[in-house]
Amino acid sequence: MADLPLTGIRVCDLTWIIAGPTATRVLADFGAEVIRVEHAQAVDPIRLGRPINGERTTLNNSGFFNYFNRNKKSVLLNVRHPLGMELLHRLIAASDVVIENFSGGVLESWGLDFEAQRAINPGIIYCSISGYGHTGRDKHFTTWGPTAQALSGLTLMSGLPGKPPAGWGYSYMDHTAGYYGAIAVMMALHHRNRTGQGQYIDISQVEAGLVLTGPAVLDATVNGRGWRRPGMPPGNRAWEPAIAPHNTYPCAGDDRWVAIAVRNDAEWQAMGRAMGEPAWAADARFATNASRLEHQDDLDEHIAAWTSGREAYAVMQVLQAAGVPAGVCQSPGDRFDRDEQLRSRNWWHTMPHAEMGQASEFDGVTPRLSATPGALRTASPLIGEHTAHVMQDILGLSPEEFAEHEEMGVFM
Repeated sequence: MADLPLTGIRVCDLTWIIAGPTATRVLADFGAEVIRVEHAQAVDPIRLGRPINGERTTLNNSGFFNYFNRNKKSVLLNVRHPLGMELLHRLIAASDVVIENFSGGVLESWGLDFEAQRAINPGIIYCSISGYGHTGRDKHFTTWGPTAQALSGLTLMSGLPGKPPAGWGYSYMDHTAGYYGAIAVMMALHHRNRTGQGQYIDISQVEAGLVLTGPAVLDATVNGRGWRRPGMPPGNRAWEPAIAPHNTYPCAGDDRWVAIAVRNDAEWQAMGRAMGEPAWAADARFATNASRLEHQDDLDEHIAAWTSGREAYAVMQVLQAAGVPAGVCQSPGDRFDRDEQLRSRNWWHTMPHAEMGQASEFDGVTPRLSATPGALRTASPLIGEHTAHVMQDILGLSPEEFAEHEEMGVFM
């Protein structure tokens, strides 16, 4: 395999759950040697997620963990043991990047703030992802993805008009902060290539969400309008630019939906032709975008009556053939079994995993680089799978020293 963009970069990965592992997954996909430091007495909770195979959860058969931790190595290291902390220092000395997503102040309590890490390795890049960041009044508060989302303002912006804020029911802010972390590390690596200097990266999940609230902030500061007002938030309807129809519509079957967006009169006319020119499409109330917006409740009812008797993919194909933006609201199973576009782009892959089988399934790598694309090299590591390799081949312990450390409970 040709060198990947981050070949030769070593990451000391102290992350857990979602935000940090998202960042290191990106780095690993593009060639970085990512070494997860784990502790069997405080195991990453997503190792205990729903198993892919078998009826019993082990520390190695979680689909959730497998998704976030491919291409990585795992070592067991008890940093509460003095020799374990010494080996962590040696791993930092041998690494380019340290990344963690603990609550504020955890690494400081270990005696490993940025200044301490820089004393160990002057060129180190230290990336910390936390809820609030490491300065300010609330730096020691704890968060979870949905709470960071709420604090950023995104939860208040979600939902349907006249209904309570809905949120998204999942830790999307963990993913967003992880992507910021990966981008920041690569910028810091570029800076170090030019100057020889490492640096400290302080990422606040709340701030990562805050930058997504620009339209609401501008609406308040420029127009003096609160986001939650009659008709807002817009649910699935477009508000800027305001166009109609723009919604999700029921299709035949259980909980099957298609999203349709009509951006101009030409697409409106094309949709009418694709639908067989029903009488309601010629109604003067729907002749212009302005009048469609005024009567979009009635308009949505007409469209829903047409879509509800049809299969979702058939609706998408008919409208797309007419040049109308439409897409099935796909389930996870749809994306794997029915999405021909993903399959044609070779998005799904299999790799062997010691517990999950020879054909453990993985999604592909994004973005796609033409000269140095990322690659799937290994499935997620078994807990502690690479302890001996890292401690002996990278940190230089002799077999005898490794055995002595193991006996003293350093590798647990």
